[in-house]
Amino acid sequence: MEPLSAADEVVDICRDLLRIDTSNTGDPRTTVGERVAAEYVAAQLSEAGIAVELHESAPRRANLVARIPGADRSRGALLVHGHLDVVPADASEWSVPPFSGEEKDGYLWGRGAIDMKDFDAMTLAVVRGWQRTGYVPPRDIVLAYTADEEAGMEYGSQFLVREHADLFEGCTEAIGEVGGFSYTVNDDLRLYLVETAEKGIDWLRLHAKGRPGHGSFVHDDNAVTALAEAVAAVGRHRFPMVVTPTVRAFLEQVSEALGIELDPDEPELAIAKLGPIANLIGATVRNTANPTRLEAGYKDNVIPGKASATIDCRTLPGQAEIFLDQLRQVIGPDIEIEHVSRQEALETGFDGALVEAMGAALRAEDPGARTVPYMLSGGTDAKAFSTLGIRCFGFAPLKLPADLNFSALFHGVDERVPVEGLQFGVRVLDRLLQAS
Repeated sequence: MEPLSAADEVVDICRDLLRIDTSNTGDPRTTVGERVAAEYVAAQLSEAGIAVELHESAPRRANLVARIPGADRSRGALLVHGHLDVVPADASEWSVPPFSGEEKDGYLWGRGAIDMKDFDAMTLAVVRGWQRTGYVPPRDIVLAYTADEEAGMEYGSQFLVREHADLFEGCTEAIGEVGGFSYTVNDDLRLYLVETAEKGIDWLRLHAKGRPGHGSFVHDDNAVTALAEAVAAVGRHRFPMVVTPTVRAFLEQVSEALGIELDPDEPELAIAKLGPIANLIGATVRNTANPTRLEAGYKDNVIPGKASATIDCRTLPGQAEIFLDQLRQVIGPDIEIEHVSRQEALETGFDGALVEAMGAALRAEDPGARTVPYMLSGGTDAKAFSTLGIRCFGFAPLKLPADLNFSALFHGVDERVPVEGLQFGVRVLDRLLQAS
């Protein structure tokens, strides 16, 4: 009987992971925790003879790290990381139960199918396949499965970097989520977007102060009014366009591939021509600030002395301080700004042996593949790992159906991953890790 291949096994592993509810609400009181999923991963790795370390940052908030020794221990190690938590899902909005791992219409359905239990399953399937054949990678491979990526990473990668940095000793490069997926140009050409940059995160709280009073009086110093004016101004404001090196390279390469004019100096006109990935790229040409939460008052007929709002801000590389100056001009001098969470933007070049190996691995499985760099508008665990001097890329390979709106599935209803794409990703990842 032939041994089970990684491509055969990945579907079962992914299904198992999808059935483990690891919803992260951002509130420790209601977050389920990642412990059960981490124990499942630990069992899969231990069965393959790979030693693991589990580290809890808080009750049920488990992180797992394992190192697979390579043939040349003197080379820099490659970190392969994925998070185990998922955003919550309202079952009433889904056409299948979100934690069922149901397979239908050629897809595996469930919360986390692309964000990012698919890649967690890929890495497990690949290294378990190595164990069955006795394969030794060319250099050390460090696997990290983290908690809390969906709510700021404090209990996950930030905790590991802060408390257990020694586990990543020697790691020079890393691959993680939201890259390596396909965008179909035509039957003979698919662009695979490799994340080489991501915007910074600045979660801010705006505070307005005023004079408390009775709700029936004429009141000219109302904190709620002042805050509402500031929030409305932020929500409607469009910050200036800035084309970073990564976005410029993306537009130039896409222009060549599509055979149409995509002027990097008019990025929004260019991006509008990109169809289903326009939404993914559109937020990478300017800083953004979106109001997300409001808090004020304690009684219907009392004018409060303070009102607050949370603003989700995403900044381009090198723009963090410039953005704050711009924001101050929008909200005015009397609104207090509090930093809740701040993580720097990242940007690296689209070059080097690892990048070349990504392209070669994709072309070996898809002759129509062409890799292009892009910037992610969100953030990943790379923000934490990059502080250790690790060069980080987003590369979780997936060959997608041409008509699938991939970006809409992130944190969306009916999240799902194509089974054939998942198996394709395993083969590509296996080739990449063997060549790197």
